[in-house]
Amino acid sequence: MKIYLDGKFVEREDAKISVFDHGLLYGDGIFEGIRAYNGRIFRLKEHLDRLWASAKAINITIPVQQKDMEKAVVKTLLANELYDAYIRLVVTRGRGDLGLDPRKCTLPPSIIVITDNISLYPEELYEKGMDVITVSTRRIRQDSLSPNIKSLNYLNNIIAKMEATRAGVMEAIMLNAEGYVAECTGDNIFLMKNGILYTPPGSEGALMGITRDAVIELAKNKLKISVKEERISIYNVYTADECFLTGTAAEIIPVVTADSREIADGKPGKMTVKLIKEFKNLTRLTGTPIK
Repeated sequence: MKIYLDGKFVEREDAKISVFDHGLLYGDGIFEGIRAYNGRIFRLKEHLDRLWASAKAINITIPVQQKDMEKAVVKTLLANELYDAYIRLVVTRGRGDLGLDPRKCTLPPSIIVITDNISLYPEELYEKGMDVITVSTRRIRQDSLSPNIKSLNYLNNIIAKMEATRAGVMEAIMLNAEGYVAECTGDNIFLMKNGILYTPPGSEGALMGITRDAVIELAKNKLKISVKEERISIYNVYTADECFLTGTAAEIIPVVTADSREIADGKPGKMTVKLIKEFKNLTRLTGTPIK
């Protein structure tokens, strides 16, 4: 495996950064998870736009132009001969001292591109649907830390994920400080009710996911479904007609129980299945060519 590290390709075992890099010491950095399908990188521009927005929000100057970052991603896929892959793009704050002050980071941010295969959930869950629980770990308030900053500090999500693991499920719903649904530990959440598709807005603590946006577009334009971004309670989840999760790694996965309560008839919903089909078509036919 070839890793892109600060402008060079290195072997996996040689992909190293300083122990004084604030990305390691404090989670001070940003990242994007991106997918390539059928020789095309899905919504690469949107991912890079979000990366640059995250960098702006935490005052990191990415030391390359966006077009050069795009080339680095493509070259890394080609170097590993991968045309269907998961891409992890990381930008750290850079090497500094043991203090918090980012001004002490005297070297430029490190840029890392990793390309590999990923299977977030077992294939059978996409056919049968998955179980989720609501965890006690609350999503960080959006007025304290914007959920749209994809920072290297994912401790909030990790602690929630550990709760899910202890309960024997693979994903969990996180509530915000007011007790409303924000998102899951690594995915956005959608509900169908009476023919309308609902999902929490960013103001509730949800990341504005790239897959989330693609699903909203497909629902509105392709399937002619009304979509509403509004506050959702856990009661709304329990009483939904359908429920599914979205994410770059997860894609679209049905949810059939929440906190041991069956959602509708306990099977993936018809509209969810249609959206999965439309999303697969979209990923096969669109994206930045790998060449």
